[in-house]
Amino acid sequence: MKRDYFLVLVIVVGLSAAAMVTRWNDGQERDLKPQFAEEPLYLNGPAMKRLTLAFNGVAADWFWLRSLQYVGRKIVSYEDAHEGNFNLANLSSLDLRLLPSLLRMTTALDPQFLEPYYYGAFILPDLDPNEAIALLNHGIANNPDKWRLYQHLGYIYWQRGDHQKASEVYAAGARISGAPPWMLAMSARMKAEGGAGAAAREMYIHLSEASDDPTVKEMVGKQLLRLDSIEERERISRVLSDYAASRGRCASSWKEISVALRAAGLRVSAAGAPLDPKNVPYRLIKNGCDVDLDEHSEVPHR
Repeated sequence: MKRDYFLVLVIVVGLSAAAMVTRWNDGQERDLKPQFAEEPLYLNGPAMKRLTLAFNGVAADWFWLRSLQYVGRKIVSYEDAHEGNFNLANLSSLDLRLLPSLLRMTTALDPQFLEPYYYGAFILPDLDPNEAIALLNHGIANNPDKWRLYQHLGYIYWQRGDHQKASEVYAAGARISGAPPWMLAMSARMKAEGGAGAAAREMYIHLSEASDDPTVKEMVGKQLLRLDSIEERERISRVLSDYAASRGRCASSWKEISVALRAAGLRVSAAGAPLDPKNVPYRLIKNGCDVDLDEHSEVPHR
């Protein structure tokens, strides 16, 4: 009984102290000049974790709320200064220098708290992609069974143009129990965008063979058509480049290069136009210097 009373007393004292610190901190924020509002965090995550002892979860919640308040106040200040013209899809216009530290502190105190990772994955890439990657890697290390963390990390690598790394991350996430089939499809797509068309095709075929889901099979079928079209357009582009180099100008119509297109192993219509995998003629663009899918084609662009 005495032990229970002691534990209750510790909790009450701890919560009271946290409330007093919060009230004091809020009072200080109101009194300090704006330039001191960006005061850095003086304690790192491990030090704060030792300091808060059994209240790590409570402290993590506190830092998480401070993170949200920090961003919210920045948005309000920006809107006040710019008459409300703020684009929520891009927070790079805000000076959020403390946000990475606040999120690192939150996740150090409670590594299994997922919301800060997802929040950071949304905001941090516009501010500092390396911070976003570090935060998500920390999340994956502590939550290796959460495929959404891999999804966010793969997306960031794709934004950076690192298709190989993005493909590896999506593939790792796809191996997690409960991960949706499209994670493996995204890995294949990253390989395709990175120039590894053959590897992407193989991954799509394996995905289709391993799934009985008609939606997955339809999606894979469309992506295989897309890969076919990419390969065809590469061959057509080479024909167009060779023609321009030899003639000193780009082709004015498909008829001018129809013989060369057939020689390159492409299917050609009666009018001389190369056909896409759905038998729709490709169209000349850039004044005959390049090729693209027809806008009415059923072959997906992406």
